[in-house]
Amino acid sequence: MQSKSHLAPDQIRSDFSSALSAMYRKEVPAYGTLMSLVAKVNDEMLEADPDLRESLAAAGSLDRLADERHGAIRLGWPSELFTIRRIFAVMGMFPVGYYDLSAAGVPVHSTAFRPTDPDSLARNPFRVFTSLLRLDLHSDTNLRDEAAEVLAKRRIFTDGALELLEKAERDGGLTHLDASGFVKEILETFRWQEQATVSKDMYERLHAAHRLVADVVSFKGPHINHLTPRTLDIDEVQRRMPDEGISPKAVIEGPPRRACPILLRQTSFKALEEQIAFGADDGEWKTGTHRARFGEIEQRGAALTPKGRALYDKLLAVARSRVRPAPDGSNATDYVASLQDAFAAFPDTWAELRAEGLCYFSYHLTQLAVLTPVVCTDIEEAIDRHLVRFEPLIYEDFLPVSAAGIFQSNLGNDDARTLDATPSRQLFEDQLGCAVLDEFEHYALAEARSIDACLTALCQSAAE
Repeated sequence: MQSKSHLAPDQIRSDFSSALSAMYRKEVPAYGTLMSLVAKVNDEMLEADPDLRESLAAAGSLDRLADERHGAIRLGWPSELFTIRRIFAVMGMFPVGYYDLSAAGVPVHSTAFRPTDPDSLARNPFRVFTSLLRLDLHSDTNLRDEAAEVLAKRRIFTDGALELLEKAERDGGLTHLDASGFVKEILETFRWQEQATVSKDMYERLHAAHRLVADVVSFKGPHINHLTPRTLDIDEVQRRMPDEGISPKAVIEGPPRRACPILLRQTSFKALEEQIAFGADDGEWKTGTHRARFGEIEQRGAALTPKGRALYDKLLAVARSRVRPAPDGSNATDYVASLQDAFAAFPDTWAELRAEGLCYFSYHLTQLAVLTPVVCTDIEEAIDRHLVRFEPLIYEDFLPVSAAGIFQSNLGNDDARTLDATPSRQLFEDQLGCAVLDEFEHYALAEARSIDACLTALCQSAAE
């Protein structure tokens, strides 16, 4: 049980998010430029659209805009995944969803660590998309064994971090002083390392197998590879990025622009070419370059039900069967047109989306219900009588095809390769040390609770 002397997990998460952002701004100055651009576009949108500002404020989303939305790391060894799960739990972040990226040519499977309680999300929505490398997907057994040997020996967490983690688990939390030390120690795991832990020859062989494999295996820690703020108009930010000296990826991942945004749209600036040093047997360092870190932005829409997600996946497959986006952006215009054409079949009003059971919604009493107590036991009747209003639940999770598209556009054309789709959720959960939360069940429960709360309040107010 958490003591009164312990710092709340939400605050530890906020402190870590702020510290990570400050570190990444210093390491990748273009990220700071991107943050400034996103803030400017968001301010312009809110000033031009008072209804949008009011809607975001009512949903508790307005204050969240300035916070970091998510980061991403790539782990190499099962024990690393097991320990990072324990670390994120201290920050009030838990694994939600299983993502198999092998179908999209990326040799990892993943989950997202994030707060799951609505109040915690409102306080700080920071999340980390966390991937585990799958060496088993590579056919070169010799290289696989060499990589496994390197990963098995490395230690990505400091002794101080592990000591404070054990203290947090033993005592049910951390004091303010210990929490500050915990954030400082964990930050070291996410820090960029300029010196590789493998020879230049091995790096090049790993790189030839897959650039992401080289990124995971070649360094002593899983440096944060991007941080992502939330924008209210991703198309406008994409348009303005070149004016800020930032080179964006060619297409925005996810659904097309819509009147009613759904799921998640993402874009990024291209990964940096960074100087690194390789050790050698003669004690001399050899120089080289590595490309992995980038800046990303996202625009979030409504969470889809299984029915809605099935329709989304179907239409996305149709669009990509006609035009598959090239990593170099050479067919970007054709792909965007194909996407828009395919998604014309997806309803684009909130009323239609709710009526067809495609999205999850949150329900709230109107001012009329507060001023005029009425007994009502049916949510549809309550809506018709203007006693209850509804708004879409924001999608708090990720899309595997979109994540793979971001990865591939930053890895280069030669890594847009094909792997056999081999999902292994049970293996992932065994290595994680727990089951991942099913996101559909989580959204459905949130929707059901909001309906129950409305109907209960209507009955109670009428009885008073």
